[in-house]
Amino acid sequence: MLEKLQDEFKAKRTDLEKEELGAQQAFEQIMQQLADNIENAEFEISKKTKHRAETQEAKAQNEGDLAQTTADRDEDQKYLDDTNALCKQKAADFASRNELRAAEIEAISKAIDIIGSQAVAGSGDKHLPALMQIRKKAGSLAQLRSSQTNPAVERMVAFLNERARTTGSRMLSEMALSAQANPFTKVKKMIKDLMVKLMEEATSETEHKGWCDTELTTNKQTRDKKQADIDDLNSNIEDLTATIAQLTQDVADLNAAVKELDAAMAKQTEERNESKATNAQTVKDAKAAQVAVEQAMAVLKDFYAKSSQATAFAQQPAADAPETFDKPYKGLLSEGGNVVDFLEVILTDFARLESETASSEAQEEDEYKTFMQESKKDKALKENEIRLKSGTKTDKESALSEANRDLKTTQEQLAKAVEYYEKLKPTCVDSGITYEERVKRREEEIVSLQEALKILQGTDLPTMS
Repeated sequence: MLEKLQDEFKAKRTDLEKEELGAQQAFEQIMQQLADNIENAEFEISKKTKHRAETQEAKAQNEGDLAQTTADRDEDQKYLDDTNALCKQKAADFASRNELRAAEIEAISKAIDIIGSQAVAGSGDKHLPALMQIRKKAGSLAQLRSSQTNPAVERMVAFLNERARTTGSRMLSEMALSAQANPFTKVKKMIKDLMVKLMEEATSETEHKGWCDTELTTNKQTRDKKQADIDDLNSNIEDLTATIAQLTQDVADLNAAVKELDAAMAKQTEERNESKATNAQTVKDAKAAQVAVEQAMAVLKDFYAKSSQATAFAQQPAADAPETFDKPYKGLLSEGGNVVDFLEVILTDFARLESETASSEAQEEDEYKTFMQESKKDKALKENEIRLKSGTKTDKESALSEANRDLKTTQEQLAKAVEYYEKLKPTCVDSGITYEERVKRREEEIVSLQEALKILQGTDLPTMS
C-alpha cells in the first residue's frame, strides 16, 4: 500500500511539475509577447510622430511657397500687362513719328525738286526779275527776297554742306537745301526750330534710353532667375526620380522578404504539425507498451509468487527410486530472473521514450513558438517599413509631379521673358547705330546749326544746350 501511495504521489508530483513548467512557460511567453507588443507600439508611435512632424513642416513650407509664388506670379503678370501696354503705345508713337518724318522728308524733297525744276526756275526768270537764283554746284535753287545775292546765306549754305559731308548728316544736307529755297528770315526760324526739335529728340531719346536700360536689366534678371530656377528644378527632379526608384526597389525587396517569411512560417507550421502528430503517436504507443509490459510483469510476478510456495511431492519414492525434485520450483527468479529484469528494462525504455518524446515535443514547441514570434515580429517591422516607404514614395511622387508642373510654368515664364527681350531688341538693342554715336552726331548737328545761325546773324551767339 505504501509503495502504491508512493507511486501515486510521485505520479502526481510529476504531473504537478509538468503543469507548473507549462504554466511558467506560458507566463514567460505571454510576458515576452506583451513586451514585444509594447516595443512595436513604441516604435510605431515614434515613427508616426516623426512622420507627422515632417508632414506638417512640409505642409507649412509648401503653403508658404504657394503664397509667395502666387504673389510673384500676380506681380509679374501685372508688370507684364503694364509693360505690354506701354510698349504697344511706344511702338505706335514711334511708328507714327517715323511715318511723319518720312512723309515730311519726302514732301521737302519733292518741294525742292519742284522748286529747282526748269519750269519753276524759267517762270521765275521770266516773271520775277527782281529775284536772283543762286545755283550751287549741286544744282540747288535758292530764292531770296532781295534783288541781290546775300553773302551770309551763301556762307551758311556752304558751311552746312561741308558739315553734312564731314559728319554724314542727312539732316544738315536737307537744311542746306531748305535754306537755299527759303527767305533769309524764314531760314533763321527754320534753324532755331530745328535746333529745338533736335534738343527735344535728345531729351526724348535719353528718356527712352533710360527706360530701355531699366527694361533690359529687369528682363535679364528675370531670364537669369528663371534659368536658375529651371536648373534647380531639373536637379530636384533628378534627385526625386532617383529616390523614387530606390524606394520602389526597397519596397519590392521588403515584399519579397515578407513572402519568404510567410513561406518559412508555413513550412515550419507544416513540419511542426507533422512532428507533433508523430510525437503524440509515439507517446501514445509508449504508454500502451508500458501498460502491456506492466501487465506481463504482473502475470509473471503473480506466477512466481505462487510458485515459490510450491513444496515437494507428498508421497516419498521408494528407497531404490532414482533422485527426483526435492525443492519447490521457483522458475527464473533469483537464480535466473532475466525475464522479469528484461521486462523491467523494457518498461524503463518505454518510460524513457515517453519522457524523452514529451521533452522533445516541449522543446520543439518552444522553438516553433520562438521562431513564429520572431518571424511575426520581423514581418510586422518589414510591413511597417513598407508602409513608411510607400508613404514616402507617394509623397516623393507628388513632389515630382509638382516639380514638373513648376518646371513647365517656369519654362513658359522664361519663354515669355525671352519673347519680350526679342520685342525690346528692335528699339533698344538692334538700332544699327549705338546710343553714344547718335548723341555725338546730334551734338555735332546742333553745333553746326548754331554756327550756321551765327553766320546768318553775323554775331557770336552763346552755344545752346
